[in-house]
Parts: sequence; C-alpha cells; structure tokens
Amino acid sequence: MDIRKCILLSLLMIALVVPALAGVQFLYGKPEMSAAISGTNEFSPGVETPIAVVVSNSGTNPIMEVDPTKITPQDPPNLAKLVKVGLEAGDAPVEIKSDPQMLGDIPGGMSKPVTFVVKFDKDAKAGTYDLSLVLTYQYVDWNEQRDNSNILQTDYRKKTEKISLPVTVKSDVNLQVNKVETEHLNVGTEGYLKLVLENVGDEHAGKAVAKLVPDANGPLVPTDGSVYIGDFNPDDVTTCVFKVSTSKDAEPQTYPLNVVVEYEKANGEKATSDTEVVGVPVGGKIDFTIVSTASSVHPGQKATIEVTYKNIGSATAYNAQARISAVDPFTSNDDTAYLGDLAPGETAVAHYKVTVDKEATLKNYGLDSEIRYRDALDNSQISDTMKLTVGVVKAEGLGAAMSNPIVIAAVLAVLIGAGYYIVRARKSK
Repeated sequence: MDIRKCILLSLLMIALVVPALAGVQFLYGKPEMSAAISGTNEFSPGVETPIAVVVSNSGTNPIMEVDPTKITPQDPPNLAKLVKVGLEAGDAPVEIKSDPQMLGDIPGGMSKPVTFVVKFDKDAKAGTYDLSLVLTYQYVDWNEQRDNSNILQTDYRKKTEKISLPVTVKSDVNLQVNKVETEHLNVGTEGYLKLVLENVGDEHAGKAVAKLVPDANGPLVPTDGSVYIGDFNPDDVTTCVFKVSTSKDAEPQTYPLNVVVEYEKANGEKATSDTEVVGVPVGGKIDFTIVSTASSVHPGQKATIEVTYKNIGSATAYNAQARISAVDPFTSNDDTAYLGDLAPGETAVAHYKVTVDKEATLKNYGLDSEIRYRDALDNSQISDTMKLTVGVVKAEGLGAAMSNPIVIAAVLAVLIGAGYYIVRARKSK
C-alpha cells in the first residue's frame, strides 16, 4: 500500500472515530444491506424454532476529500441508522411468533445478529420456501455547508427493503392420530390403548416403530409401549395397540399421553417424527363395599359370620376372594371366602368361621376385610380395606344357660345318669 492510500485510510478512520474533526468530506456512498440465516435453514414440519439472522451492511464510501474549510459530517453516507427488522412468512408455511426488533445503527462493513421464533405448519409439504426480512432504516441523503459558515445541514432518506431468506422444509414423517380407543383401562388397572396413526408427511419411512412417551406428571405408564410398524409411507394408515397401566391415585378422566414414530429414511438416516399428544380416557376404579348388617356373636361361642360384598366400581373383578383379619378376641382357621366374578353392581356372600374368646368384652368390634381379585388383563389387584362390624353380645335364654359352666356340668350329669339307667334297663331284660 503506497503512502497516499495510507494517509487516506488514516483520515477515514479519524473521521469515523472523531466526527467533529473538520476537513473530511465523503463525495458519495450509501448502505448496502444484506441478510442471511446463521446455522441450518432446514426444518421439520410442525416444529417451533428460533431462527438466527445476521444483518450486514457492506456499503462503502469510495471517494472522499480533505478540505480544512469544510465541516466533517456527523454520519458517513454508508451508515444505516435506526435499523428496524421484522420477519414475514413470505411463501413459507410458517407462523411468525416474534415482533419486529430495533437493531440501532449498522456502520459499513459491520453486522448485527437478530433472532426470530417461527412455527412451521404441521402439514407443511417438503420443499424450499422464502421468508421475507423487512428492513427499515435511514441514511444520509445530502449535506450542505454554506460559504464561510460553520453550520452543516444534513438530510436523511428513509428506506424499506425486503430480503429473501430461503428455508427448506425437510421430508419427514408427519404423524397424525386419527382415532383413540381404550379397553379395560380403569383407575388402578392395566388396559389396552388403540391408536390409529397416519403418515400425512412426504417421507417414505422404513423400519418404523410407534412409541408411547409418558407425561412427566401424568398417572399413565406404558407397560407395553412400542409397536413395530415396518414401512410407513405417505398416506399410510396403521392401527397400534399398546398396554397401559393407571395409578391407583388417578381420577376417572382424560389424561395426556405422547406418541412418536421412530423410523429410517430412504437414505438410511435415522429420524423421529413430531410428537403427537393424545387424550386417553380412564374409567373409574374397581371398588367394593359391605352391604350386609353387622353380625352378632357371644363370648365363648364358635360362630359363622355372613358378609355381603358389592362391587360399586366401574369394571368387573375376576376370581375375587375376600378375607378378614381376625384380631383379639376373635380367632379363625377359615378367614377366606371365594366370591367369583363380580360385575359392577353385583353382590356376593362370604361366610367366615370364628371363635370368640369367653372373656371377650361386650361391644362392637371392627375387623379389617379386603378383596383380592384379577383385572381384565389377569393382573392381581387388592381392594381398599373395608371395616366389618361384629358385635359381641350377652347370650340370652338357652344360649346363656349353656354358656354357664355349672349348667353345663349339671346337664352332663343328667345325660350320664340317663345313659346309665338305659343300659341297666336293657341288661335286666
């Protein structure tokens, strides 16, 4: 670089750094704006994503003069002032989520980044589209300094221009759930979830697998959450059946569950579809109650307690077995009763044999009772604990007499004497 160019470059830098310095005039120049997406410009249908854009000013001031009698303008001609940028959809199948943004001044040879959030349409077709970046700014139109005056008048021109930003919608499986059905899916049980899936995208998928992804805070847990589909080409429809269990703490309502399809593209690349959220209806739990009246027993007695159970839940309990927990003053060697299948609203009677301690206090006792059963998918379940009321009461009449040891001894003596008399009478004959 020769000495003259070095001097001119030095003067230019001084003029940019110290605008008040007199003597530098730019004969012409203007901003030259451009923009480009930073990073990838390929996106999947249905995705919401930030798009980083770099806005650049490549404008130059090719010729300037140095004149001590002139006032150096505050802004060079190639300075883009008060730059405002906004993003428009153009012909791209997107929704723009961000408002226009102010970038301030962009000198020539400089760039500034800006980010917009966009959401591509779920049914966007594969192809290349153009987003429109709208730039609004102003720049120096002219400067005027009258002879022998220390006043410089500057006028600015406003400009709006659009810059195309190419984006590509990738060829992907675009998952659509056409139907949701459940079978035997109730609170606290395991059941079936049937989903009818369709590929409304443009990708010819191979080795496709449908997978359930549980919601982090939901009560649904996939117990058999993967189904192999195989080829899943555009417009293909397939039915997938999954096993799902529901927490005992859930309520009978509809809960969210996520489904995706993992697959292999035609070029061998592995990919995953967009996530679809489905609403899964869950029925009420299987529940029981005791509908029989309280039983009464006597101290020192062996008795049979009869208990009637009713299924007040929303599904059938299979192979139900009821049991009681015998506690003092009760003992039992027969504390389990088979009830069989109980549909909603049905009842069944259980009989338990108990022995009551002869020193038992006369009052009502609460015995714990529960039912073990099988759900529709043959999983073992246990009901909530129920309270069975048994009253220990004083024996009356013959029953009371027979519970008295003296009476029992007298009766035995009479029976023995009668027996002895009968035997002697037969021998004498």
